Amino acid sequence: MTIWLNAESRILVQGMTGSEGTKHTRRMVASGASVVAGVTPGKGGQEIDGIPVYGDVREAMDATGANVSVVFVPPRFAKAAVEEAVDAEIPLCVVITEGIPVHDTAVFFQYAVNSAATRIIGPNCPGIISPGQSNAGIIPADITGPGPIGLVSKSGTLTYQMMYELNDIGFTTCVGIGGDPIIGTTHVDCLAAFQEDPATEAIVMIGEIGGDAEERAAAFIADNVTKPVVGYVAGFTAPEGKTMGHAGAIVSGSSGTAAAKKAALEAVGVQVGQTPSETARLLRAILRG
Repeated sequence: MTIWLNAESRILVQGMTGSEGTKHTRRMVASGASVVAGVTPGKGGQEIDGIPVYGDVREAMDATGANVSVVFVPPRFAKAAVEEAVDAEIPLCVVITEGIPVHDTAVFFQYAVNSAATRIIGPNCPGIISPGQSNAGIIPADITGPGPIGLVSKSGTLTYQMMYELNDIGFTTCVGIGGDPIIGTTHVDCLAAFQEDPATEAIVMIGEIGGDAEERAAAFIADNVTKPVVGYVAGFTAPEGKTMGHAGAIVSGSSGTAAAKKAALEAVGVQVGQTPSETARLLRAILRG
């Protein structure tokens, strides 16, 4: 079992004819993912490595049975691209694009919520991978294999590091949810899905400074999660008031600090590592214990 992405997933790539879209389409295909279509307005009828390109998402879905979209569309066109995917009622839309205006994200996320047909992951995220089954996004597929751990992370690079740290055990699904102030899928969404997934035995949750997502996750864990969870919060040394990497990673006063997030998680029984390597050791000990 996995969450949201498996061997049956059929992927279309919005923006496949662009340089990033082409490059990462080839990486997804090389990893074993089933990429069945590209979508670029005005370029229908073309092919890339034998993968057909269509003019719109609905046409691509009807022709190929695609049920996952990966968006590599430039920021100024991303809102329209996501809304097109939502109108086509594709079940999963993974938005890789960085630099989308927050207002645009707010609009297309609410659009998806109103439709009740499409889950958005991202934006500004590395995507989702179920090792050995499918890969939608830019996560390297050769870091780890399948196993019993579920991973949810705000940070792309920390996603990769945690996959490497625990590659001898493996993962059901790894989800990079992105670090923008507004994202489509949250820690809580992933925790709920991993809790329901019978193949996931333990969960790693990676957060970072800014906002209250980790505190919300802690409250959810207390009431709803029975599986062991270990955590890591990036940003213990970040200076107050300075944006660190992600648009949402900014501390204001006493709000959003790594220490506060660590305390909230530990208060509900989540073991929190001081480094990614220590977090991996904590998870390893739980599984061995």
